[in-house]
Amino acid sequence: MIQLTVDSNSIEAADGATGFELFTSRSIVAMKVNGELRDLAHKLTNGDSVEAVEISSPDGLNILRHSAAHVLAQAVQNINPEAKLGIGPPIKDGFYYDFDVLESFNPEDLKALEKAMQKIIQSGQRFVRRVTNDADARIELANEPYKLELIGLKGADLGEGAAEVGAGELTIYDNIDPQTGETVWKDLCRGPHLPNTRMIGNGFALTRSAAAYWRGNENNKQLQRVYGTAWPSKDELRAHQERLEEAAKRDHRKLGQELDLFSFPDEIGSGLAVFHPKGGIMRRVMEDYSRKRHEESGYEFVYSPHITKSNLFEISGHLGWYADGMFPPMKMDEEVDENGVVRKQGQDYYLKPMNCPFHILIFKSQARSYRDLPLRMFEFGSVYRYEKSGVLHGLTRVRGMTQDDAHLFVTPDNMEQELTDVINFVLGLLRDYGLDDFYLELSTREEGNPKFVGSPEIWAKATATLERVAAATGLELVPDPGGAAFYGPKISVQARDAIGRTWQMSTVQLDFNLPERFDLEFTAADGTKQRPVMIHRALFGSIERFFGVLTEHYAGHFPPWLAPVQVVGIPVADEFSGYLHEIATKLRSHGVRVTIDDSDDRMQKKIRKHTMDKVPFQLIAGGEDRDAGAVSFRFRSGEQENGVPVDQAVERILEAIRTKAQV
Repeated sequence: MIQLTVDSNSIEAADGATGFELFTSRSIVAMKVNGELRDLAHKLTNGDSVEAVEISSPDGLNILRHSAAHVLAQAVQNINPEAKLGIGPPIKDGFYYDFDVLESFNPEDLKALEKAMQKIIQSGQRFVRRVTNDADARIELANEPYKLELIGLKGADLGEGAAEVGAGELTIYDNIDPQTGETVWKDLCRGPHLPNTRMIGNGFALTRSAAAYWRGNENNKQLQRVYGTAWPSKDELRAHQERLEEAAKRDHRKLGQELDLFSFPDEIGSGLAVFHPKGGIMRRVMEDYSRKRHEESGYEFVYSPHITKSNLFEISGHLGWYADGMFPPMKMDEEVDENGVVRKQGQDYYLKPMNCPFHILIFKSQARSYRDLPLRMFEFGSVYRYEKSGVLHGLTRVRGMTQDDAHLFVTPDNMEQELTDVINFVLGLLRDYGLDDFYLELSTREEGNPKFVGSPEIWAKATATLERVAAATGLELVPDPGGAAFYGPKISVQARDAIGRTWQMSTVQLDFNLPERFDLEFTAADGTKQRPVMIHRALFGSIERFFGVLTEHYAGHFPPWLAPVQVVGIPVADEFSGYLHEIATKLRSHGVRVTIDDSDDRMQKKIRKHTMDKVPFQLIAGGEDRDAGAVSFRFRSGEQENGVPVDQAVERILEAIRTKAQV
């Protein structure tokens, strides 16, 4: 007999016991043994600590989806034996698998693959883990060139190959026919997997196909990727599909075009947006309100150029760590004489990917005292990042963006209080824009990773400070090991939108390293020279991204204070147009954005048009309204309220704008 701790309870089990003896519920699909995920078939040893993994848990869903990816790969090779296997990891809400095939997959192919997958699932094949070695694996997988590349990479930074091989052992999973006991398919994989294919059930679907470079490197061969999703039940799959349908309706790229807010002209280039007049109005309102709130909270506005000599980013470390994400340099300032001989060497200039080094130079421009601190600098700074074309996504992933960027220079003594104030300021401002469901993510360094500069002691101090500040908010705190910036840990504010999707909003980073790199100093109360601490804070991430997020959150139905057009007046007939213009003049005197539709269209067509444009308030007036000194309200929902006195109507509109109410 052996002693085990199972879900915090001490039990006795027979020698050679596996997870199958411990967990009989069909909802348990794997287990954690001493903190490591294992198949239920794993043999336990004396003293093991074991935890059940439910299929609906994050680990359980990943296992379900990874198992579904294997079934997809088997289906592909059943239909096309010449297909070569890439990798097939779980991803958010689903999975994918890459294949080297002669022809790309089309929608009819996906339907055929789903049928083939269903047949494999219903056969109840068992996933069986088998340990092998490099030499044997190379013989066994001789016809799989991409798998051969992954052999021997165990424990390395595998990037997109991480689902295939893990640290230490090299393993292959055999798919065993339950009737014959024969291996019908196999794949190089670290696992774990579901006990059998039948547990995938009917809660899966293939969603789309796309091209993808092998291991995410554009220098490698382009493969064909098939995406899918998998859930514990058919009902959960349907719920997911409904969420996707709703998300598609809210897609800011579609709404941006329909509402005439912004566009991405080919003539300008990928990932570079222009804002149209209506989008410009909304953006100005967003920025003006943000400026007002920053002024009230003691921030000072600064401005910096779009380009700089390379030396600035060499000192900061950005060029060393982020050069691949920066636009290539421009060679400037070279001087040559009449004979073509270089008299003065040129220098590399870079478009700035971030604003912090510029703000550091402003701090450094004069002597600073502890009395000057905290010094809070704020800028709507335009930055440029050479994002790969495959990750560009409307306004939420662009190459040119405007960061609402703040850098706070503080003493070590007031660091914690300032961080607390920053987090509360961020949460308060996001709530003003209509987001109110948050959790926090704490990104820390990865031990031994050379990316992270500075001493472990400084990192430990910075991390502990952020932890205390995050805990004080009362919000859930989720760890993100290895996700820190190269110079310091950060808190990310994660916001859930109206349909429950999570968006990373503000980041707050604590930085002891850049002040060291730039030799920043202030004079302390005792006359000594000390280093300030920097707090980096991008509240929206970027104006462009936040614009896109708000568009999707509101589905284009912006609250009146944000809406490009707040009120439109619609006369029942031409003779009532003058009456509505008088009301419009009264509204404009209060700063309301109002138009009157004097077009020749029929009234119903006007109503339909402005409803489609998602204008918050439609004011309709005919003879009875004019005679009574009233108007009729028409709302985006289709509801109508007649005979509202003009003064009441004006106050009602102003109150909605004042309180940032949704209508």
